Amino acid sequence: MKKTFIRILVIVPVAAVQVLWLMLLIKWLTPYSVIINFILSICAFLFVLYIITKRDESTYKILWLLVILLFPLAGAVLYLFYGNKRPARLLRKRLQRAAHSDTPAESDVDCELASRDIRMAQTFRWLENKTKHPVFRNEDVRYYSLGDEMFPDMLEDLRNAEKYIYVEYFIISHGLFWDSILEILEQKAREGVDVRVMYDDLGSISTYTMGDVRELQEHGIKCTVFNPLVFISGSLNYRDHRKMMIIDGKVAFTGGINLSDEYINRKERFGHWKDTGFRISGKPVESFTAMFRAFWNAFSKQSDIENPSEYESTEPVASSGGDGYVLSYCDSPLNAESTSTELYIDLLSQATDYAWFYTPYLMPGDDLMNAMIMAAQRGVDVRIMMPGIPDKKLIFRMSHSFYQTLLLGGVKIYEYEPGFLHAKAFVTDDRIATVGSVNLDHRSLFLHFENNSLFYGASLVSDLKQDFLSTQEKCREIKPYDNGAYVFRRVFDGILRLFAPLC
Repeated sequence: MKKTFIRILVIVPVAAVQVLWLMLLIKWLTPYSVIINFILSICAFLFVLYIITKRDESTYKILWLLVILLFPLAGAVLYLFYGNKRPARLLRKRLQRAAHSDTPAESDVDCELASRDIRMAQTFRWLENKTKHPVFRNEDVRYYSLGDEMFPDMLEDLRNAEKYIYVEYFIISHGLFWDSILEILEQKAREGVDVRVMYDDLGSISTYTMGDVRELQEHGIKCTVFNPLVFISGSLNYRDHRKMMIIDGKVAFTGGINLSDEYINRKERFGHWKDTGFRISGKPVESFTAMFRAFWNAFSKQSDIENPSEYESTEPVASSGGDGYVLSYCDSPLNAESTSTELYIDLLSQATDYAWFYTPYLMPGDDLMNAMIMAAQRGVDVRIMMPGIPDKKLIFRMSHSFYQTLLLGGVKIYEYEPGFLHAKAFVTDDRIATVGSVNLDHRSLFLHFENNSLFYGASLVSDLKQDFLSTQEKCREIKPYDNGAYVFRRVFDGILRLFAPLC
């Protein structure tokens, strides 16, 4: 509710500008109103041309076209601040200064992949070039079907930390989960371990305060807040939705699990909380360290992370193809297109047997939705698992507005009846899987910084598949409704889908 209220506060002043402008035209500028409105119409037309030619998701463009044509002045102001990516140039410059931009050179891992599966090797190579993160042999990975399972392993690995601990999450909230971690972080900081915490300001707006930040710093823990909430900032929409914990460059935890008690079912908010994640160790942890380092050095005013590579694991790499391969990457809204959207479309095009998704929100955009339907109509078993109890009723209803099109296209949809499903994962054909922080909605695919991991031939693939099947037993299957009997619902769904990019 607070986040919705903040968005209203952002939009209301701009709408007021349009109203005041109309009043000004009526009272004082009547003799010139025709000329002024003509100039505004020309400007609106140019805005429309600019938006049409941009590489952006079609529903998002249509929404802004309607807004600008109906309210030229207010629509243009809103678009410049919140619809266009140009105002985020400061974020882009900071990231470019901090990030390593060299394209990964072809390695023996690429050659191994090409010898096993040339089509999948092409996907990995594209993703390497796109994200600047390399593919690694997967040495050891442990999949968690619930946050409850991940919690004790996180504590154990934290207690064993010797050199550094990096923590980056969208939500941090006091309770058993975070307070147990915090107790260890404080102890490790006293021992001289470099402990750093980064969290998103909007994501934790009601759960973590500047007082908490000062308390961390008093205990020797460095802390920075990502993209502090400033109403006049054009980068308000760009949030750090990533979730990762890195320990000594040897172990990393990630997935959909935030540091709050509902994620480990110690606090009930929306029934049973279903989430997923994994623990990875060895050489692949370098990608997570690099992601954290880039963000910290770009956005923190505290000391930079100079050379984390000296702490990385020097243990021998597993033998060729040991437990498959993994590429972990950061998806950025500053890109011209959504990396994760393009990845899912590519993987769906390769699927021959099945393609199953976990997601708490379903507003996938036209391109991804069409890829799902095309795969289903080819005979691929495409399934999407959603929550049975929503955390945000309006967003849940907007997700439902996409159901009918997908169902009629042959996609199967299931809802998790015991509670809220927050997992973000994908598995296909017993070979490929992704687990990370990416939801199948516009905000996550196009506006948030996310982290995701692509696995090929790893044990995690079968673990995720079995988890999906066992979770499906607790779900109800959604069936399409009769279009002729629910004309009003079709109209209402169309309106909701139009405004889905705003949520």
